[in-house]
Amino acid sequence: MDLFKNLTVLSLEQATVLPYLTYRLAHDGVQVIRLEHPVYGDPNRHIGENVLNEERMNSYFLCINAGKKALTLNLAEPEGQDIFHGLISELKIDVFTTNQLPKNYKKLGIDYETLRTLKPDIIWLGVTGFGPDSNEGAYDPILQARSGLMEMTGEANGAPQVLGIPLPDMGTSEHAYGQLMKALYQREATGKGACINLSMFESSLSWLTVPITFTASFNKESTRGGNTHEFFCPVSVYKTSDGFVYLAVGNDRQWRSLVSQDIFKSLDTQAYEKNAGRIADVQRLNQMIEAITINHRAGDLIELFKSITLPASKINTMADVVADPLVAKRLLYSKDEKTGIEITLAPPPYMTPWLLETHKNLSFPPRFGEHNREIYGERLGYGPDEQKRLRENNII
Repeated sequence: MDLFKNLTVLSLEQATVLPYLTYRLAHDGVQVIRLEHPVYGDPNRHIGENVLNEERMNSYFLCINAGKKALTLNLAEPEGQDIFHGLISELKIDVFTTNQLPKNYKKLGIDYETLRTLKPDIIWLGVTGFGPDSNEGAYDPILQARSGLMEMTGEANGAPQVLGIPLPDMGTSEHAYGQLMKALYQREATGKGACINLSMFESSLSWLTVPITFTASFNKESTRGGNTHEFFCPVSVYKTSDGFVYLAVGNDRQWRSLVSQDIFKSLDTQAYEKNAGRIADVQRLNQMIEAITINHRAGDLIELFKSITLPASKINTMADVVADPLVAKRLLYSKDEKTGIEITLAPPPYMTPWLLETHKNLSFPPRFGEHNREIYGERLGYGPDEQKRLRENNII
């Protein structure tokens, strides 16, 4: 696993899709350097509350940018492109990633053909909304709408809803992570680099396994169904006296276990013995279940369901999630050496050796251009006067 510490990723990134990818790579110990325009920077730096009382370090930006370094560079200027190409060569960049529009690749000097002349085994990743032949801008909700994710989300008789998390952004990040790992394996085996083009739209579509097959193969309409399940019943959210619980009865044996309990005996009828009968009367059955659960505390119901091995959970608030013992021991942390402020970060999908080695601590999200002096000065050899000139001309 020490191999990851020797990898360097240079990422011309903004918003969420690439910053989340490189954040995941930072969990592996990869050296991540994010590039931003010296005037405009990443718009996400301005989103959320100004919790540090300083510019371009707002709360939204802090969530997925720990463990990285930050450079500013104006790639629209020829001198900026020269510096960029120097970064590729001198820092021996292993992976370059960008979510610029394809029309800007050659204009900015970041296209694969150019970069592989500087480093033949470089792995190049371009993330776009709709593929490398499209320059259509793509925000996450637009992709949710066009891909059908929004059509599948919400109450059965209500309006389509956006997902609670930006799946096109973060799902594409996960797909990109897998593609990069394959490319690194290929490079290790063959010595060859790779050019990877990843479409957020195609990534979003790939999650729609059942809806697309049912629609295209069997002419069966797939649409949102709220908290219920199309094929199993009862599966839904039910009110309790102090919150909500989610109960998932996945087979007839589990149903018999449920109605064997005293408080649910009134539901033990022949019509509901089989799943097909329950599905046929799903709305009324759910109303009857909720008429029972509303009179009991969520915790008591969960204990009952656990005792008969029924899958169920309280609907946790985010505060509940953070306090969950299984979550608390996997949270990540990042402390700002400048202010002493420590932030708590979401757990990784799995605890990497690097995170264990660092005791689940990552370096604080980088300030705008924080590492310009270190990298341009110490690594590329630009003196103080030259760096001053570049700053004054908005090159860095």
